[in-house]
This record gives sequence, structure tokens and C-alpha cells, in this order.
Amino acid sequence: METKEVNFSGLRVNGFLMLLVHVIMLMAVIVVCFKTGVDALCLLGLLLTVVWLVMFAGYMQLEPNEARVMVFFGKYKGTFKDTGFFWVNPFYNKKKLSLRARNLNVEPIKVNDKVGNPILIGMVLVWKLKDTYKAMFEIDSQTMASTATTAVGGSATFTINASSSVASRMNAFENFVNIQSDAALRQVAGQYAYDDNEGEAGELTLRSGGDEINEQLEQKLNERLLMAGLEVVEARINNLAYAPEIAAVMLRRQQASAIIGAREKIVEGAVSMVHMALDKLDKDNVVELDEDKKAAMVSNLLVVLCADESAQPVVNTGTLYN
Repeated sequence: METKEVNFSGLRVNGFLMLLVHVIMLMAVIVVCFKTGVDALCLLGLLLTVVWLVMFAGYMQLEPNEARVMVFFGKYKGTFKDTGFFWVNPFYNKKKLSLRARNLNVEPIKVNDKVGNPILIGMVLVWKLKDTYKAMFEIDSQTMASTATTAVGGSATFTINASSSVASRMNAFENFVNIQSDAALRQVAGQYAYDDNEGEAGELTLRSGGDEINEQLEQKLNERLLMAGLEVVEARINNLAYAPEIAAVMLRRQQASAIIGAREKIVEGAVSMVHMALDKLDKDNVVELDEDKKAAMVSNLLVVLCADESAQPVVNTGTLYN
């Protein structure tokens, strides 16, 4: 999507130079008003005093990864991103924004996975402001943010209000990201099963997806946040579990699956051991067994090898057939 953000190209003056001009103007006001005593010059001094006070509103200071959206009586004039201390036209409305990365921990929400199981899923993401024009004018961020009064002058009240203003705007953006991340998380979670017990073998799941699921989340979030000029740098699932109402049942199912898998390994190993024992007995001519005795031996060995408890040996003191 094409951006309308442009760099501010209006008049800018070094702030320290303008402070010097301010001091000179103050001295001129004092000389005109208090030294001459002429009424006409006093009017000029009064006018200079008004200009001197208005000029204070033109000062601004920017740190790295900060920006000012310059608005002149409702018209966008560009975005100021140069760091330092400057003076601009005092009638510009200088909306301060932060371009620094911010964390957001999305609380776990209950959704249904691909096969309909209710699950709890949450994520953590890192986002930042990318396009100042879209952030300020494409979404209603200024209404969402709590309004802060901008005072004219260099008082401490102005500093506090400016700080609360940028904080309220960034909180509004964070609220927008939070709502959109909730929607994106529901969309991605509904496309995959929780694990491979319900889906097809080899199918991508929320538990096994890892980086692929996180990339899907990041892509969906950036698609939703593009209109707001916001960018997700990283997104990853940090909480994944069955909903409480089915957690106990799913735990028993997982335990049953684990038991079945263990039994399969035990039986497979037992059969291999029995086959090896019979081949060894036959190869070394230890004893000759007919088919009935082989069947009985196989049965006894499988019972011993597959039993949960240790077998109780019975010593046969007779012959092989008694």
C-alpha cells in the first residue's frame, strides 16, 4: 500500500540560536518599554512581548527513534525525524510519536482448533510504528487516545502534558494492535489441529508447527496492521493448552496413547527376542523342539517379557515332556 508520509521540509532553526534571539528580543523589549518612555514605542514593546511569548511554542526536542507529525491548521506538512533541539513555526501542531519497538503480551484466549477442540492459546509480539501518516490519519487514533492540553509557553506543565499526550497515543496504538492480534490469533488457531492425534499423519499442528505457525501469525498480523502504519517485528505463541473442560479427558487420551505406544515397543522387542532365542537353540543344537513345544515356549517367553510384573519361575524336575 502506497504511503503518504513525507519528510518535513519547512523552516527549521537551531534551537540554541533561537534562544539567543529570544534573549536579544527580551533586551529590546526592556529598552523600548522602560528606557524610552514614549507611548508609541511602548506599543511596539508590547507587540514584541506578545511575539516573544508566542515564539516559545516553536521549540521542540527529538531523541533517536522519535518523530513529530507537523500539522498546520489541519493540513499535514510532513514528519520531522531529525534528532536534536530545533525551532519551527510556533503555529505548527507538533504531534509527538515514538518509533521504538514495544512488547505486547496477548493474554490466552479460548478458541476452537481445526477439529473443534476448545483450546487456550496466547502469544507475545514485538511491534513498532512504521508509517506516521497512516498511524495518525488512517485510523482514529486521536479519538482513541485521551486528549492532552497543549500549553503555550515553556513551563513544566507543557512538558508533562506533552509526555502524557505521546503516551496516550502509543497506548491507543497498542490497544489497536491488541484487538487485531486477538483476531489474527483466532484465525490462525482455527486452521490447525492442536496435535497430530486428531489430524492426519505428518500434518502441521499448533504443537509441532513452531516457526511455521509463528511466521503465519506474523504475516496475518502485518496484513491487518498495514492500514494503521504499524509493523510486527516478531510474533510467537507462548501459551498453548487444552481448555479446562476437556483437559482431563485429553490427558487420559494422551496417557492411553503413550501406553499403547509403549506396549507396541515391548511386544516388538519380545517377538524379536523370542525369534532370536529359537534360532540360537536350533543353531547350537541345544535341544530339539517340536512345533507344540515351540508354541509353548513362545507363549511362556512372551508372557515373561510382556508382563507388567516379574514372572514366578517354575522348575521342571522331570523330563522335557513330563
